[in-house]
Amino acid sequence: MTSLASNDSATVLVADDDATVRELFAHWLRGEGCRVIQAENGKAALEKVLTQRVDLALVDVLMPCRSGFAVCRAIKSRPETRLIPVVLVTGLQNSEDRIQGIECGADDFINKPADKQELLARVRSLLRLKQFTDELENAETVLCSLALGIEAKDPYTQGHCERLSQYAVALAELLGLPEEQKVALRRAGVVHDIGKVHVPDSILTKPGPLTPQERRIMEDHPVAGEKICAPLKSFRLVLPIIRHHHERMDGSGYPDGLPGQQIPVTARILATVDVYDALTTNRPYRKALAPEQALGVMKEEVQRGWWDAALTEEFQRLVCSPAGSAGGL
Repeated sequence: MTSLASNDSATVLVADDDATVRELFAHWLRGEGCRVIQAENGKAALEKVLTQRVDLALVDVLMPCRSGFAVCRAIKSRPETRLIPVVLVTGLQNSEDRIQGIECGADDFINKPADKQELLARVRSLLRLKQFTDELENAETVLCSLALGIEAKDPYTQGHCERLSQYAVALAELLGLPEEQKVALRRAGVVHDIGKVHVPDSILTKPGPLTPQERRIMEDHPVAGEKICAPLKSFRLVLPIIRHHHERMDGSGYPDGLPGQQIPVTARILATVDVYDALTTNRPYRKALAPEQALGVMKEEVQRGWWDAALTEEFQRLVCSPAGSAGGL
């Protein structure tokens, strides 16, 4: 039988108020190379998930302090823990309990009394999926680190990525966009200029105007960024933002010269907040504008046909609202 965890790397939480059950599951899992931590009730289980590394949780449904349903719901509601697989262990047989478990976000169920081979097979499968998820997260981390490294080359763009993520998500929330598009905008705010890794530093940090050849090199960075991020399937909705965030409504942007509604709305959102951030931060050729001045310039550029008029108006509402001012927009 293949070991569940190579190099004793997988940590499994076993949460059950019955010490005999906990020790039995722990014995089975240790025999397969897992590190096991135990919790005697729902409250202790959640505390361990929040304070220790856990790769998978086996959680009894009927526990004191917090039920297994409540523990599962809490784990799945937190961004830092929601990808941890949760297996509910239950003696309950009716379909209503299964439905409740599914609604809480449970990844699988095991009936009591548990069969050793079934338990290990289910744990093995979920740990493989968790490993793939971890590798994906690591890849995203590398891309974000690379993007922030590019940003750090230019002192005038310090904090630019973080601000764009914040602005873009805030505008998307105001517009009522779906959660998946808000996630894409948060990611795109960080990695939208990652293609600049192919642009020489002499061009990136040049204080004066670019030559036509230098501009062509610079304008290739959205396509390069899209290619860098394309292997990540989780970036499916991010790719159009990376490629098209320099397009303009009149078709004069790059790299594809898309006009109007052909530009994805998420790319138009990022373009809007990108312009605002550029105008409100110091540049080698001018000082930062006040928010009111920046919005005035953006309105002028809307009249030229560059930016989405409706999005610019909504963004102005956001910036000028008490919440926007308090949040640093």
